Amino acid sequence: MSILRLGELLDQKGFSGKYLAEQVDVTPATISNIKKGNHFPKEDLLIKIAEVLGVEVRDLFKTNRKLSGQPIYVEQDGKYIKVGELKLDRLDEGSVAG
Repeated sequence: MSILRLGELLDQKGFSGKYLAEQVDVTPATISNIKKGNHFPKEDLLIKIAEVLGVEVRDLFKTNRKLSGQPIYVEQDGKYIKVGELKLDRLDEGSVAG
């Protein structure tokens, strides 16, 4: 299960996974795996995806009050580094910027 709203956002914007893949310079299979929750993108790819979709990075994540305040980590050089926390209390349920 994916914690990202990528499929939903692609549908809302009318973009295909192939189009997004071309825009962020990855394979369509990578986008498909991200949508399915089989792969979680690194921070730089999350930023690129958000830019193409015209949303904030935080809007890529599904809202779930149980996750509020949970740490977000990115992998760098084989180690996981905390880059922030999910603060869902600042988001409206299902909101998308743009």
